[in-house]
Amino acid sequence: MNAALRSAVTVAALALVYYATARLGLVLALVNSQVTPLWVPTGISVAVLLLKGPRLWPGIALGAFATNVSLNAGLGSVVVITIGNTAAPLVAWYLLTRFGFRPALDRLKDALLLVFAGALGAMLVSAVTGAAALKAGGVIGWGEVPAVVSVWWTGDAMGVLVFTPLLLTVPRRWRVPPRRLAEGGVLLLVTAVLAPYVTVTGSRLLFLVFPMLIWAALRFQHVVAAPCAAIVSVSAVLSAAGGHFAPGDLLKTMIVLQAFNGTVALTGLILSAVTSERDAARRSIERACEQLSETVARYQEDGARARLGRVVPPA
Repeated sequence: MNAALRSAVTVAALALVYYATARLGLVLALVNSQVTPLWVPTGISVAVLLLKGPRLWPGIALGAFATNVSLNAGLGSVVVITIGNTAAPLVAWYLLTRFGFRPALDRLKDALLLVFAGALGAMLVSAVTGAAALKAGGVIGWGEVPAVVSVWWTGDAMGVLVFTPLLLTVPRRWRVPPRRLAEGGVLLLVTAVLAPYVTVTGSRLLFLVFPMLIWAALRFQHVVAAPCAAIVSVSAVLSAAGGHFAPGDLLKTMIVLQAFNGTVALTGLILSAVTSERDAARRSIERACEQLSETVARYQEDGARARLGRVVPPA
């Protein structure tokens, strides 16, 4: 397969994945069946751009266009929303690469960049553009604009915070002993069982998921912490869609839901990054100590040889 054909296939695959995950996400929409609090395609798009480069942006545009057409909006609104959906991940990619972001997420700097530049900053582009298109098309009124912007913005931002770290861990090779592999599997299983239960209880038992997240971040960093965060966030959104998570008006539900999801994502993301950075610093110190020990040993050996040469008379 030549490069052009391979690129076309990759673009088509990205468009298909975007559309499929968008249709699943719209099942959980809380505003006019069009805005969801956890927009998975954006997280996928940002991860793909970071891993493969901006040349794949047509896949995002095609997937977003197909999704927006299926919503039966006017052609003008579809085009404007598609532009916003495509531009936001590209802005995130530009900002992150501009400031030296590393996809390994092994530094606190990388975690903070993903939060403030990749999620909160760049996703304003799609939120403002999308709300403006819906207003211009008569889908929403002026009174609904703030709610749509806030839900759209936080939904895209949560997609980045929850799913981008998850996908960035996929290309990495992890060498884990069988015992730790079993530990990670048990941790994921416990989280998958616990999360759906606690998220339907309102706010009474939500704290129970955080020991799992902390355990995952400290022991396995992003490779287990990211899936755990995704499981908890999806469970919370499903609960909200069913009216069980902080029942009340839209504003109250969204504030509680996104505050919870944001806390979950940040707990796993930042603690994993700090742990990775700490481990890297420890390994650097250990290597430096080993090199110093070798240098001292060679110096002592050379000194001993020099003293021996002065003591032994020449033949």
